[in-house]
Amino acid sequence: MTVHFIGAGPGAPDLLTLRAQKLIATSPVCLYAGALVPREILAHAPAGARLLDTQDLTLDQIVGELQSAHDNGQDVARLHSGDVSIYSACAEQMRRLDALAIPWDVTPGVPAFAAAAAALRRELTIPEVAQTVILTRHGRRASAMPPGEELSALAAHGATLVVHLGAQAIGEIAATLAAHYGEDCAAAVVARASWPDELVLRGTLATIASAVQDAGVKRTATILVGPALAASGFRDSHLYSSTRERLSR
Repeated sequence: MTVHFIGAGPGAPDLLTLRAQKLIATSPVCLYAGALVPREILAHAPAGARLLDTQDLTLDQIVGELQSAHDNGQDVARLHSGDVSIYSACAEQMRRLDALAIPWDVTPGVPAFAAAAAALRRELTIPEVAQTVILTRHGRRASAMPPGEELSALAAHGATLVVHLGAQAIGEIAATLAAHYGEDCAAAVVARASWPDELVLRGTLATIASAVQDAGVKRTATILVGPALAASGFRDSHLYSSTRERLSR
């Protein structure tokens, strides 16, 4: 028996990986993250599978379900939105499973920031403009941000910055970032990336907050900031340069 932690992607059911689809189809138990996992993905579960929405369950209750499946020798597809490597709350589940000697593995998924970049039709790393992407979240709610990871400290790098879970504080975030990037720096907010009701808002740090507030966006949105979002006239990448030495693989 194995608990399969699966990144179910940002929302579009056809962004599920082939491996994830196979694991869901062969697991008699499926725990999924509520409104963030579309019904089309759950349709891959085998007939008669136990489908359990975890959005209203505590950690103890979730682990209890995993323990019960283990006792019954049943594989579990444990679905989380996006990719499980960031902001998935998987780490505490994995720690509990280790303590209980319950086997588990991980299948990656398409992360929300990648879906947001696709919606913007933008590469987040541009030659000689931005070669670093910083993923962070708004730290006002939930667990505190560790020392040194304050938004202003991260903004000082000038890299492409992706802020999760911050739509409700867009005014505060934009003001903090403008002190480092400048008010004219490109900014965007993508709400429900890849879902049918996806909403893309573009602007600058001076205008993005009002655009978000006018659109009524409050949740399930990704904030992206940095010069890469508006770059033009940049040099070509060395990857395909005629001067680059190419070695056979």
